[in-house]
Amino acid sequence: MKKNPILFLGLSLALAACGAKPAGTIQIQIALGYIPNIQFAPMYAAIGNGHFAAEGLEVEIVHMDENQAAALVGADELQFAVVSGEQVLLARAQGLPVTYVAAWYQQYPVSVVAEAGLGIQSPADLAGQTIGLPGLYGANYIGLRALLHAGGLDEADVTLESIGYSQAEALAAGRNPVICGYTANEPVRLRSQGYEVTELRVADYVDLAANGLLTNEQTIAGDPDLVQRMVRAFLRGLADAIADPAAAYSISLGYVEGLAPDDATQMQVLETSIELWRADRLGFSDPQDWENMQAVLLEMGLLAEPLDLAQAFTNEFIP
Repeated sequence: MKKNPILFLGLSLALAACGAKPAGTIQIQIALGYIPNIQFAPMYAAIGNGHFAAEGLEVEIVHMDENQAAALVGADELQFAVVSGEQVLLARAQGLPVTYVAAWYQQYPVSVVAEAGLGIQSPADLAGQTIGLPGLYGANYIGLRALLHAGGLDEADVTLESIGYSQAEALAAGRNPVICGYTANEPVRLRSQGYEVTELRVADYVDLAANGLLTNEQTIAGDPDLVQRMVRAFLRGLADAIADPAAAYSISLGYVEGLAPDDATQMQVLETSIELWRADRLGFSDPQDWENMQAVLLEMGLLAEPLDLAQAFTNEFIP
């Protein structure tokens, strides 16, 4: 891994000392993808541990697809969302003035998972395979294309089968011996059920801009203090979750319907997610990750020409 862990509890305390509670409370909505899930534990911790409240913010979580969230943020109908790096560049290519202000995931969270008997040990071994994934869109598709490129392959060297969000079930049933899914989801679930699988993590082969906090140019220009407070509170929650996963899991029980207090698989999902969040400097975006992401999108034909990446992300709000 390119990033190393630090003493997160100390960072959390340092972040907490950055500012006192402002007068008044601002109500903010933030969009998260998918549905309530243990993988959003840092956001739940930031709310549950009072970090947003300490910044004078009352945060409401809403759930929607990443591309919808990026469009709403770009139209200034929503001020904040969590989206993946490719969604930022695709939105800007459509003229939406969105800007990524804090990295959450330091490693791109997508893996290709295969039945162990197939002997898939490297991206090059995927040649000739049929790979099940939700569809030809989103982070799974982008990550898979990056992984194929790392193995000297392109899309024509494999068969991609759109199977919806049923990858783990498809592999377990023998319908799709090779699937593409999220690193902290499908491989964790399959192993917990006793299936022997091999895993190719995209992050082991290429560094790509992953999920993080998105706002827009209007908000940055008109209320940079609000952006700073959002980033600061979120990073405290992120530091809390990394420092004490058990406590973050307990807080998440109040946000994720059906999450059991003693679910070992879901705890492993959280611990695997934490592997992807760790960094020397929480929130920092590596410019090379954005260059790599843009190169993948250009190679796929999803971008017609290079963008000004300095407008797509900023580290100015990172402590």
